[in-house]
Amino acid sequence: MYKRIKLENGVRIVCENIPYLRSVSIGIWVGTGSRNESLSNNGISHFIEHMLFKGTDNRSAREIADSIDSIGGQLNAFTGKECTCYYTKTLDSHADIALDVLSDMFFNSRFDEKDIDIEKKVIMEEIGMYEDSPEELVHDILSETVWEDNSLGFPILGTRETLFGINKDKIKAYMKDRYFPQNTVIAVAGNFKEDKIIDTIKQKFGGWNDSGKNGKDIKNAEFKVNSKIKVKDTEQIHICLGFEGIPHGSDELYPLLAVNNVLGGGMSSRMFQKIREEKGLVYSIYSYPSSYRNAGLFTIYAGMNAEHLERVVDLIVKEIKILLKEGLSKDELEKSKEQLKGNYILGLESTSSRMNSIGKSEVLMDNIYTPDEILKKIDAVNLESVEQIIKRIFRLDRMSFSIVGNIKKETDIRRIINP
Repeated sequence: MYKRIKLENGVRIVCENIPYLRSVSIGIWVGTGSRNESLSNNGISHFIEHMLFKGTDNRSAREIADSIDSIGGQLNAFTGKECTCYYTKTLDSHADIALDVLSDMFFNSRFDEKDIDIEKKVIMEEIGMYEDSPEELVHDILSETVWEDNSLGFPILGTRETLFGINKDKIKAYMKDRYFPQNTVIAVAGNFKEDKIIDTIKQKFGGWNDSGKNGKDIKNAEFKVNSKIKVKDTEQIHICLGFEGIPHGSDELYPLLAVNNVLGGGMSSRMFQKIREEKGLVYSIYSYPSSYRNAGLFTIYAGMNAEHLERVVDLIVKEIKILLKEGLSKDELEKSKEQLKGNYILGLESTSSRMNSIGKSEVLMDNIYTPDEILKKIDAVNLESVEQIIKRIFRLDRMSFSIVGNIKKETDIRRIINP
């Protein structure tokens, strides 16, 4: 069972004790990411994530790494569009060390100008590496395309221009605005002594001053029917087709996940079998939903030789039209639901995945569903709810797309669609 505690200053603690394991995963979740940035500081959430590893008043960057490496643990972090997480995974006997290192990074990082300059170079390289991966870049471009003029479409890494403008003052100002108790969750999953770890968290985080903010100030993102082509000298053409999806926390996500499994969610899916296995026109093709606060996106990706682009898009559109006309069979739906349940339960078999699940749910939704509650929501999916979600999502007249590759900018994908 999960336990949820709220400290007087607003910091939330969520924990799940799993006594038969020997590991514990601890994460500090902050409800901030690229969606909370502006055109002038885009990339700062991710930059701060990097900087917290560069040294504190008590430890150098090397000592931070050694503190966890020397006990055989893992220390890492990630930034998303709506949250940032700093986490460890260690033996249960080393939970105190993990919390001490994480809290030291969180509260005592130095942000030396020398380290800021070095990290700018590191992230410039990261941006360059990303731009050299067109199969990843095309997804970011789709996000930028459908959420045009909204921060939800901003790249998490930022841009070379915005990165250049980040300095210590901007970091401090952003952290003051976004890093505050009511916007922070400490998630713990694994084998731990509950009273002891909660007391330790209270000692580390209980004295943090209450800011009076709530952290939920986000601008609504309106899905736009749009397209963008990035001409790049690549062997393959990479394309993403995008439809307006389902917001985070909505029960409508479960029928959409069931549909996704059948359409493009795996190797047995319709698009993979038809377009890759039968026709041999692509190396990779898949689909997936993305959910955010008050917004969602459903993406179909394919990578192919330029000569196959129009045929592949035509085949994808045909599969969507079949889906709209015929829906799913009863057998397909049952198999898809079993697949969802299996993937979900197997995905919870490590302390880090459980910590991720409860931490992200709490920081984004102020709520955590138990595994039994999730399984009930999957079981509740029926042919009627599937039919409704298919009609709602797969509107070919409301489809956006992005393309990266050696292609003419005037390429007209919409004439293939013929909704």
